[in-house]
Amino acid sequence: MAFSLSDHPHRRYNPLTGEWVLVSPHRTKRPWQGQVETPPAETRPEYDPNCYLCPNNARANGERNPNYSGTYVFTNDFPALLPDTPEGIYAPHPLLRAESERGTARVICFSPRHDLTLAEMQPSAIRLVVDEWCRQYEELAALPNISYVLIFENRGAMMGASNPHPHGQVWASEHLPQQILLEDASQRAYWQTHGRSLLADYLEVELQLGERLIHLNAHFAVLVPFWAVWPFETLLISRRHVSAMTDLSHAERDALAEALHALTVRYDNLFRTSFPYSAGFHVRPTQAGDWTHWHFHAHFYPPLLRSATVRKFLVGYEMLGTPQRDITPEQAAERLRSLPSVHYKSAL
Repeated sequence: MAFSLSDHPHRRYNPLTGEWVLVSPHRTKRPWQGQVETPPAETRPEYDPNCYLCPNNARANGERNPNYSGTYVFTNDFPALLPDTPEGIYAPHPLLRAESERGTARVICFSPRHDLTLAEMQPSAIRLVVDEWCRQYEELAALPNISYVLIFENRGAMMGASNPHPHGQVWASEHLPQQILLEDASQRAYWQTHGRSLLADYLEVELQLGERLIHLNAHFAVLVPFWAVWPFETLLISRRHVSAMTDLSHAERDALAEALHALTVRYDNLFRTSFPYSAGFHVRPTQAGDWTHWHFHAHFYPPLLRSATVRKFLVGYEMLGTPQRDITPEQAAERLRSLPSVHYKSAL
């Protein structure tokens, strides 16, 4: 009997982080008697007078939002990072070390409408969000003591979003975040060895094979990475080697908005629900240095596994040993690729 990726347990290597994932395709046949989530309410008003992100409403700290008509940005009322944290180190023993961390955190409202998500916004409206992301990156990168700007979105209560209003966050930190350190080391080593971008070479292979590709336009590719951990995890990669969103041309920004729309629509169509996920853009650090090896990309980590009510948990062996998945990345890509490009609510 010959070894098969689609039938037999195996592990896959993630060249971006140097980590491994265990794939167990034979387990897709097992019955499910685990936790079933309560489906979230699907109907929301265009304006919610009790929402602290809607226009003209008061936020938790008492400040009132303006009557905004596009995107709206404000400093998080409960930020994880503060710009005036005193500098210091606590190290009473080599095994006990802590360092102060300065920074700031902002909230970006994607739209004044309370009832929309990226999947339900038009690409032209998402393009305004892309422009806002670029403005925030440039503005925060110029601040003193900032080494990294991370733009991300937690979509849905299942992913910890405290408010259903369409919004994301941007955190700017004094030091490089842990995942960025891992990706920086891998991309730098690959560039030094091959003189090419790791993700550019990886994308070339994926375009040749096609089996994990979900969506492709002139400037961006969306695929399920070979090393995906989450059932329907995806990776968005710029086809041109750029290292930050601000390097994109006008046409590339349009293409990014189109690709984000195409992916999130397919996500919603998979289980005919507002698909939860955590997603974020990985770009070059903002501190001085040579970051030529960085290649602009985004990660989408959705938790849903079998339906709108059954999610994946990273527990047991996955926390103590190695992350594990059942459905193969190729099977996940095939399911996402086969879905309609029109949002299911538009067909109702």
